[in-house]
Amino acid sequence: CRSFAMDVLSTSLLVTLCFLCPAITGVFGRHVGQRNLFTERGCCRRQSHFIYVGQDVSGSPISVDVGLCRSHCGGYQGASGSYGSGIPGYSKHTSLLEFLRSKKSQRERQPSPEAPEPAGLVASCSAGAACVSAGVRVERVLLFDGVREVEVTEECHCEPSPPECVRMPALKTYFFETPYETVVDVGKCSKPPGTPDGISCVPTKFSSALVETPSKMELIQTAAACDLRENCYRVSYKEYYYEVFYNSNGVKEEKLKEIDVGRCLGSCTSGNRCLLRDSSPQEQCRVWAERPARSCVPRDFDSHAFRSRHGQVRTVLSITSCACRP
Repeated sequence: CRSFAMDVLSTSLLVTLCFLCPAITGVFGRHVGQRNLFTERGCCRRQSHFIYVGQDVSGSPISVDVGLCRSHCGGYQGASGSYGSGIPGYSKHTSLLEFLRSKKSQRERQPSPEAPEPAGLVASCSAGAACVSAGVRVERVLLFDGVREVEVTEECHCEPSPPECVRMPALKTYFFETPYETVVDVGKCSKPPGTPDGISCVPTKFSSALVETPSKMELIQTAAACDLRENCYRVSYKEYYYEVFYNSNGVKEEKLKEIDVGRCLGSCTSGNRCLLRDSSPQEQCRVWAERPARSCVPRDFDSHAFRSRHGQVRTVLSITSCACRP
């Protein structure tokens, strides 16, 4: 009897373990997945990055920590370009001249942002994602020559990179920590992989949002739609006029005339500006050529003639194409 009872107990324990094994494996697998996800996103975080914005009304140099999202784990960290000693408002330089000299020597030692990433570094996000800003606040700095707006990265996250050109949300906070604080989705365009040289995903339609300020209402331009275009491209910009004409009965009439006059947008930079690279495995660029002064300007245009309310013939030119010119 005792032997029979032991056999039944062993069989019951075996059956119980068989039922518990998948559950234990699933829980363990979930913990492993969460741990890998945490490790994957551990490098995508905001790092300090100071920029010099100018002099305040007293003549003192001002720097702002605008932040930077890490694209790779390890390697060079560009956070030491600060004006201060790590505490905003306190300088480790005795004069503006010394500060500018320090900034120049730092730029000579640091690789250019346009330089390729050193080989062997691990990306801070998985394939198909990029470490980008999760939120930006607009700081208004009062300088000697006026107010300057500086965009400050608040935090970073791994954002999926769509394979096509689409409009994506981009949040900006205006008048941070004031009664007029407002968050606006200004929008941005994706960066689809495999895009040919000279072609970019750029905003082609725009909208606007009203932001209340202590003095007035401000109009903020937002991106409404994106499309693949050349780096220098034309966008629609409509204007309206009153046109006077005579109908078939000789009666004077008036209508609203719509003309798409267009605008030229984009940049005109092309080619690799690196003139000299070192012999290290990273092949960092040591000498950069000056960026050529080229502008995206109208290339072709049409003319639209009509009679205004005052009886005068008016001519309005509209842009039909744009091109890069010195």
